[in-house]
Amino acid sequence: MSELPIRFEKHIEVTEKCSIAVDLLANETGLSKQLIKQLMQKGAVWQSIGKKTQRLRRAKKALKANIKLHLYYDKLVLERVPPAPTLISDEKHYSIWNKPYGLLSQGSKWGDHCTITRWAEQHLLPQRNSFTVHRLDRAANGLIIVAHEKKAAAALSALFQQRDIEKRYQIWVHGEFDKTATESHPVTVEQEIEGRQAKSHFIFLQYEPKGNRSLLQVRIETGRKHQIRIHSASLGFPVVGDRLYGKVEVEEDLQLMAYYLAFECPLTNQYKVFDLKP
Repeated sequence: MSELPIRFEKHIEVTEKCSIAVDLLANETGLSKQLIKQLMQKGAVWQSIGKKTQRLRRAKKALKANIKLHLYYDKLVLERVPPAPTLISDEKHYSIWNKPYGLLSQGSKWGDHCTITRWAEQHLLPQRNSFTVHRLDRAANGLIIVAHEKKAAAALSALFQQRDIEKRYQIWVHGEFDKTATESHPVTVEQEIEGRQAKSHFIFLQYEPKGNRSLLQVRIETGRKHQIRIHSASLGFPVVGDRLYGKVEVEEDLQLMAYYLAFECPLTNQYKVFDLKP
């Protein structure tokens, strides 16, 4: 294949037992084996066995007959370089990370090399599998939990679903926010997001006259997609750097940090507090 399209996908039925994955993919797509190995390592190759589909990373894997291979090539996705997160705490069954702006919480069929879960799998010692517990916007930064066992992932996810975990965020917003919004009397927004209940509490921390912007603490009782950004913008105070719900011309990164997590660990029953103290 002399000139590759920017994006394409290929689905291959395996008819011969013991076909080697990288060889079969090279023959069927015309891609070099070196490129296919990169695609596999970056999570862009999948195999379907019956109703189960999962990523295939082993180039030399001997394939059984009657399975299906899926290759997803996206030049822009594959060229992305993941920004490095910081390990805050390795709790064995799960780990806590400070996710930087630009790193993803979850991958897609086109790849997962720019996700916090894949980073954890490749950099934690001893090496372990990683499972998503909750999400943090690509444009946001701060604390995120990665599970290393399915049991731990289910137990930790339940904390978020049952609202048994305390989450605090800090945001910079455009404008001078209500200075009377305190811990005991926050500004509360109850605006549905995509037809689902959502509730956020905003507390004033400080005002910066030079940039005409305010620093707020936010606590949320639900975890809807873009909840803080949507609720903040609905008050007339969009988050600085928010090109989706705020000022498009602003060149700064999104000024939204998940800085605090506190919960009773469902595996040890110990109370855990993780605080970036911004």
